[in-house]
Order: sequence, then structure tokens, then C-alpha cells
Amino acid sequence: MQKVFIGLLVLILVGCNTESDLNQKESVSKESLSMSSQIDEKVAQLLSEMTLEEKVGQMTQITLDVVTKGDNQYSSAQPYQLDSSLVHKAIHTYKVGSILNTPGIPLSRQEWYNTIKSFQDQTAKTPRQIPIIYGIDAIHGVNYTTEATLFPQQIGLAATFNTDLVKEVAKISAYETRASSIPWNFSPVLGLGRNPLWPRLWETFGEDVYLGKTMGVAMIEGYQGELGDPETVASCMKHYLGYSVPLSGKDRTPAWIPERELRQYFLPAFQDAVDAGSVTLMINSGEINGVPVHASKFLLTDVLRNELGFEGIAVTDWADINYLHTKHKVAETIKDAIKISVNAGIDMSMVPHDFEFTELLIELVKEGSVSEERINSAVTRILKVKFQLDLFNNPVTDPKDYPDFGSEKFAKVSKQAAIESITLLKNKNDILPLSKDSKILVTGPTSNSMRPLNGGWSYNWQGSEADKYAKDMNTVAEAFVKNGNATFVQGVSFDQEKNIDEAVSAATQSDIILLCLGENSYTETPGNTHSILMPSDQIELTKALAKTGKKIILVLLEGRPIIFNEIEPLVDAVFMGYLPGNYGADALVDLVYGIENPSGKLPINYPKHPHAFVNYNHKHSDNIRVDNYYESDYDQQYEFGDGLSYTSFKYSDLRLSSSEMSQEGFIEVTVRVTNTGNRKGKETVLLFLSDLYASITPEVRALKGYKKIELDKEESKTVTFRIAKEELSFVNEKLETVAETGDFEINIGGLTKKFRFK
Repeated sequence: MQKVFIGLLVLILVGCNTESDLNQKESVSKESLSMSSQIDEKVAQLLSEMTLEEKVGQMTQITLDVVTKGDNQYSSAQPYQLDSSLVHKAIHTYKVGSILNTPGIPLSRQEWYNTIKSFQDQTAKTPRQIPIIYGIDAIHGVNYTTEATLFPQQIGLAATFNTDLVKEVAKISAYETRASSIPWNFSPVLGLGRNPLWPRLWETFGEDVYLGKTMGVAMIEGYQGELGDPETVASCMKHYLGYSVPLSGKDRTPAWIPERELRQYFLPAFQDAVDAGSVTLMINSGEINGVPVHASKFLLTDVLRNELGFEGIAVTDWADINYLHTKHKVAETIKDAIKISVNAGIDMSMVPHDFEFTELLIELVKEGSVSEERINSAVTRILKVKFQLDLFNNPVTDPKDYPDFGSEKFAKVSKQAAIESITLLKNKNDILPLSKDSKILVTGPTSNSMRPLNGGWSYNWQGSEADKYAKDMNTVAEAFVKNGNATFVQGVSFDQEKNIDEAVSAATQSDIILLCLGENSYTETPGNTHSILMPSDQIELTKALAKTGKKIILVLLEGRPIIFNEIEPLVDAVFMGYLPGNYGADALVDLVYGIENPSGKLPINYPKHPHAFVNYNHKHSDNIRVDNYYESDYDQQYEFGDGLSYTSFKYSDLRLSSSEMSQEGFIEVTVRVTNTGNRKGKETVLLFLSDLYASITPEVRALKGYKKIELDKEESKTVTFRIAKEELSFVNEKLETVAETGDFEINIGGLTKKFRFK
């Protein structure tokens, strides 16, 4: 009787707790709706009081150089100073609603505070007292603020396959961005990095749809938290849509993407980001199928607003409205370009160097070429985000309120992100890890500079000043000299200087060669290239070092895969470092010496041959081979998901909850993973799904789930996934998202199970 009573009591308590939780969630939901309703009322009231000039001013975003002292609006004099007369002109005459960018150099937190406070002090003197919203590209930490914490770039974060870690990185980035008094971050990039030539591949989460959208949501949640909290920022998903796959591989050149593929591969990340609450979006600078995205009402209104349900700000990229006239040639004049883009659905123009947009848009409204209703909808969205960020009450955040800025605890997170991102791709005869007494030669063009560790968007646009502003951080050479028995000889440099003979001589006196190859920092159009073959001087250095007979550990620091199949057989181990940030070299030391265990996985295919770029989720017909006749098969240097550990993992007991799945049902997938090695390690469990036959040629396989786990030696864990209709779906010829009946196959760790969808 007592047991029954206790059981009933437990049930009652559980029921009470459940009811309490539900009531609490309902209360929070009602509170959120109430706040949203209050904001809508405030926006409507404010909008009703505004003049046309004030409204168009809100749609105008200028770059900081326009209001600084200097020779012209394209650059700022150094030392940097605001020009009070130009600030007054921007805010009082043209009623500008947004400012972005840096004056060509990173600023201290106090300088950012003084700058943005100057703007907000001026807006407080205007009739409506509408604060400006300041935006910045804080894409791997607040990279335009001195002494900030810089993290691995997005491609490296993707390699962690750890959404909790990515969310924490974004949360810290938001904190330090607000510590710099900036409330709007132009991040994350949600395009798929599917063309290795493209110079912004490293700004993506890699080539996979599922990985990209889940990482994107984690980053947005980390940035935004509860908007209005002074430790959060507005995120900006970009670049909508299809920007990352130009046909030529060159930045901002035409893309050719069938609408079916746009919907299947490129829209999902944006749909999930909208659902996650991202409040702003930046538009693709390029064109798709001959139509510039800034001119596409179909993409900007029909799809973005009406299908995806996006209610936030759609901002252009740099000068992209003007480019409809000057580059794309779809508008005969700048005025025509403004009419086309505003009517298509843009809300804010990143002008960025003058006030022509403001003047001409006012003319267009007065002429009736652009309706005031269209203006009102754009300004409503802009004002709403400003209210959501609480800028009317707290227009500028004070650095003094952010004591953890640049702290040691943030540095530890950055280093951990680098540790989990750096990917071990080859470890011949288990050469790694090394003992601390191994005598190491560190050499190569990426070995003694902070630029290849950080990449672009680091202290300045191209990352070219990283060695100056990160001088207190360790390069790879410095990290190994400080923490091991290492010497450094450059070998070759990006300045075309060579001392290969000296490197070879030093190698003969060493046990191991740590060879650092790859790329210098770059981004956007300056990073365009005709070839991603390893440069000849880096190949020459490798071959010369190999002749010494010493073991070579190759470290690749690069924003895109650089083809090195000519020298791959000459090296004994390969680390893909990506662009691991200011603590990347320290992380590499811990990995090489076995203080930490590698756990990164490739978020892209690493091509083996020039002109043979095939994504991992390719079609069956991509693999063409006839023995003794011709050969053009699917042949990669390394494949998506590859990544080694210093321990070993065994997969077993793959089970499905059913061999059949109904339209409204789901299948639970479980697999047992055991650490069969002799040390603790982290393993990313990847679930791939294959549709065996379909009306649209199916992919060989596609990622539909991943979980990162940590196991002690001899420890086992059961990992569970849930597969529903969504994971089986694709876009058909009629542009419908469908799941067709038939057989499917699950693959996890080389184990396979089939089920039938009815």
C-alpha cells in the first residue's frame, strides 16, 4: 500500500511539475506576444509621424568614411577622427538610419564607444529621436576591435561538428561586439561552400545542407539570445541567395542554378534561420540565371517574404544597387536601379559612399514610381529591429559594463574551438603524437605569421595587419619554439623569398619536420584565383625536405582546399588547420604533442585533381569509369566527414525501430560506439541517408544527422537519431517538396540498414 501511495505521489508531483512547466512556457509565450504587440504599436505610431524624408533616411546606410576627416568619402585620415560637420549633414540633413564599417583600422572599445555615442547624441537632437543602427562584419569575433577574442573562421567551426560550442562562440562574439557598442553583426554566412575556387568558401559552414543549416541556427541563437538584452546582437543571415556557387568560381560573378536546386540546396538554411528568429538578412551581390538578386522581386518578395515568412530587414551588400546600372546593366540609370531594387523588396541600401540613394528615392516616391506603401513596409521593419534591440532606451552600450571582454575564459573557448576544428587527415604508422623531446624543424610560408591563422576580416578587410595587431599571440613557429624542442627556418615566403637550402640543412639536424603550407590571408574579390594547385615554391620546398629522409608533418593553413596530390606521398601526417584564429597555433601544439586528441572532421570534399570538383553528395552518374578504356571516377584526396583520432572507435549494433515508415511516422535509429583505443577521445557520429531510387536522380548519400560524443577508453555509448519524412524529402520537377515511397538505406560508421517508406 505504501508503494502505491508513493507511486501516486510521484505521479502527482510529476503532473504538477509538468503543468507548472506548461504554465511557465505559456506565460513566457504570452509575454513575448505582448512585447511584440507593444513594439508594433510603437512602430506604427512613430511611422505615422514621420516625413517622407525621414523614412527614406532610415533606409540609407553609409560607411564610416563618409563622416570622418580625410581626403574624401572613400577613406579616413589617420589618426582617425569624426568630422562633426559631416556627421551633422548625415544625421540632420539626410536623416541617415544606419552606419557601418571601420575607418580602415581596428578601434579600441573606447574609440568605438565615443564614435557611436557621437552619432546617437546627434539622433537625440532630431525631431523623432530615432537612433542609428550600427553594423559590422564581426564574423569570427569582433574582429575590428583591438584586444578582442578572435575565433576560428566558420569553415573551422563547421569542422568541430559541435553546435553547442558554435553557439558559445557566437554568444561570446555578441558580448564583445556589444562591449564595442555595436548592436548589429553581419553574420552568419549561410551559403554552401561547394566550389573550392570561390574565395569566400572559408566563410561558410562547408558544402552540406544539413550541416550548414544546423550550424547556422546555433550561431544565430548564440548571437541573438533574447533580443533587447545588452549582451546580444542582431544577426544577419547572408548572402541571400546562391552567392557561394558562381560558375567560374570568381567572387561576384554569375551563377547558374536551376530553381529546383535553389530550393533543395540553398533555401533550407535560410528557412531554418528565419524560423530561428534571425531579424536581418543581406542580399547576394551576384546574379542567378541572368537576374541580379537585388532586382529579383521573385526572390526578395515572393519567396523570402511570402514563402519563408521573413519579417526582418533585407539590406543590400556594398553598393549593389548601383551595380545594377554599372555592372549588371539591367538599369539604364542609377535612379532606375533604385526603383527596381526597392520595388523588388530591399529595405535598406548599403549605399555606402554618398547620399544619392536618398535624394533619388525621394524623387521616385514623389513621381509615383515607388509607392509610399513600399517605403512604409521597409521602414516598419527597420524601426521594429531598433525597438527589438532596445536602441531607443539604450542607444549605446558602455565598455565598462563588459568586464569579461578579452578575458582568459573567452580565450579558452577560442582555443577549444581550434582544437576541435583542426582535422587530422593522415597519420602514417601512427607517427603522431610526438614526444616533447622530439627535435622539430618548423618551416614553410604559413609558419611564422598570424595572417594564415586568421584569414581575412581580421583587424582589417584583407587581414593584412594581423601580425601588427596580434603581435602578442603565437605564430606556429613561436608556439613550438616556446613549448617544445623546436627551431625555425622560413624555407619559402609569400614574398617570393627562398632559403630552401638553409631549411634543408636545419632539417638534417632535426628529428621531425613540421611543414606549414597554404595561403596568405584574403577575402572577396581580391582572393579570386585561376588555380588552387599548390604553388610551385611550396612543392619545391617539400621535395627538397623529403630528400633528407626525415618524417614530415604537413600543416595546411588555408581558406579553401589547395591541391597537393603531387607531394602527398612525401609526407607522413597531414593536419587541415583551416583558419583557426589567434589561438590556432597553441591548439596545434597540444594536438601534435598529444595533450589533446584530434576530433575535427572535414566539412568539405578535399579535391585530388584540378578540374575535378565533385561534392560528397554527388549523383551516381558522377562516378564514370571503364577499366582499360577511360577513367573519370569519383576520386578525392580526402572526403567530407574524414578525420582521424589518436584512439580508435568501433561501431556496432545499428538498429532501426522499424523496417517500415509511414507518411506521418518516424524511425528511431540507434548505434553503439565504443572507444577501443587507449585514451579518451571525441567522435562525431555521422548519419548518412541514401534514397535508392527516385524520380529525380538521387544523391549517393546525404548527411541527415550528427552527434559529437566523448568516450573514455573502453567506454561505449548508444547514440540515437530520429528520421522522419522531412529527411526523406526532395524537390521534384514541379518544384514540390515530396517524399516518395520506396527503399532507403541508413549508413553510420560503415554499418548499413534498409527500410521502406510507405
